[in-house]
Formats: sequence, structure tokens, C-alpha cells
Amino acid sequence: MQAELNSVSVFVLVAQEHSFRAAADRLGVTRSAVSQAIRKLEETVGVALIRRTTRSVSLTEEGERLYREVAPAVAEITSSLATIRDRPDQPSGQLRLAVSSIAEEFLSGRMLGAFSIAYPQIEIYINVTDEEFDIVAEGYDAGVRLGEVIAHDMIALPVSGRQRQIPVCSPAYLERTSRPTHPRDLANHRCVNWRPAPDVAPFRWEFAEDGREFVVSVGPGFTTNDMALMVKLARSGACIAFGMEESFRADIEAGRLVPLLEDFCPYFPGFYLYYPNRRNMAPKMRALLDFIKDFR
Repeated sequence: MQAELNSVSVFVLVAQEHSFRAAADRLGVTRSAVSQAIRKLEETVGVALIRRTTRSVSLTEEGERLYREVAPAVAEITSSLATIRDRPDQPSGQLRLAVSSIAEEFLSGRMLGAFSIAYPQIEIYINVTDEEFDIVAEGYDAGVRLGEVIAHDMIALPVSGRQRQIPVCSPAYLERTSRPTHPRDLANHRCVNWRPAPDVAPFRWEFAEDGREFVVSVGPGFTTNDMALMVKLARSGACIAFGMEESFRADIEAGRLVPLLEDFCPYFPGFYLYYPNRRNMAPKMRALLDFIKDFR
């Protein structure tokens, strides 16, 4: 099919120039290459398209019909390619991003809003999801996840600072019960756990002590797949929640939530925008990468 499309483009140019040599000069190929392309096209359609004499080149009746039908399409394709080539400084189109729901700094809108102002011709589609999938297979340009869960064949660019997970509760909760002094104490407290789906294991509460990491099993009073609900339940005084410190920062600063067991909560690399390694990157994606580097 690709060979036929190339031959059609050559045919249109010969018809417009009325000359094999002129067409060859415009294409930057030999006259014999043009003749071969026309011959292959005529073999494909099964009829003669061009009359050749030593003095002139003209179209047959079938050639005239084919030219009328395909010339507008070839012109439109040529114009579209020229527009893309001649406007590398004005990226456009839709950027599709799959972003983790806990990427608070990225989802705050500051960077995305500034990027949208800088590149108004780019439409940004954001799917906020914690489902793990192949972004390339699903048609996404990039994703945002914690660095530790990104596939090794992806290129990653940091979009946040260091992160850590902490337990939090409301002041009212601490008025009713004792404050935990070690992560093991959480087994005696009412907690809310995050679970992405009913058939998936609940999120692990991970801590570290003396350089060694360990996991604590909590008996949840609540389980949900909604981080916003976890925050609300913790604010209500019903339980202890565990998640990214960024998710709780506003409530901590306002005094609505109290951080717990901070000495057992180590920092780790944060969120990254990741994307496949492609030779020819779309201008809209290049614009996003350059903007993030400058913004940060």
C-alpha cells in the first residue's frame, strides 16, 4: 500500500509538470525512478495513465479521471505536512496523561496551569487513576507515578520533591485514646485503609527503624479506594489514616490533623513524569518536558 501511495504522489507531480524530468528535479530523484513509479502504478490499476512521446507527456482519459480524484487529497496531505514542519515553535494537539491520584504537587494545577497559558493550542487530558497499565498500549503520551513503580524501559523526569508517608489523626481522636509511640501500637487503634479494588490487597503501612524497613498490619475500621474520604474520616475523629504527607499538609498546617510516628517515616524519591523513549518526539510532548525542566 505504501508503494502505491508514493506512486500516486509521483503521478500527480508528473501530471502537473507535464514532464518526467521536471517531476524528477522537484523530487530530487532520477528520471528513471519517476518512470518506474508510474509504471508500477499503471500495473496496479491495470490501465495506461500517461501518454509518452519524445516531445510531450499527457494524461489518458483514465489518467485525467484519477488526477481529478486524487490531486486534492495529495495537496491537502502536502499542506498538512508543511504546516507541521514550518511551525515547530507552536506545538498543538491533545496531550494524554495518566496521573496517580496521590501526586498532589503535580495535580495542584500550578505547573499545569502555567503550561496551558504558555501553550494555548495544546489540549491537556488528564486521567486521574491508580490503576497500573501500559500507557503506550492505552494511547497515553505520558504518566505520573512514584519513581519506584515506573518500568525500567521508560524515561523519567522528576515533578516533585522527596516524599514520605505518615499516619495522621485529628486532635479529637487523641483526646479519646492514647497516642501511639511505635508503629506496632497501631494494631490497637481504629484505622482507615486504602484499597484500590475489592480483589486487591489493602495498601501496606510501611515504616523504618534503625535503617530497617518493616510493615505493620492494622485492623481497619474502614477500607476505601478514595483518598479524599480517608482524609475526611481522619478529620472527623473516627480513625487514623495513612498516606502521603502532601495529601495531609493543608489539614496539618490548619491544625485539623496531627502527624504521628514521624521518626519512623523515612523519605524516598517522589513523583516522576514518565514516557517512552521515541526517536521522533511530538512537539507537544517536547514542549511539556522543556517546560517542566524550566518550571522546577
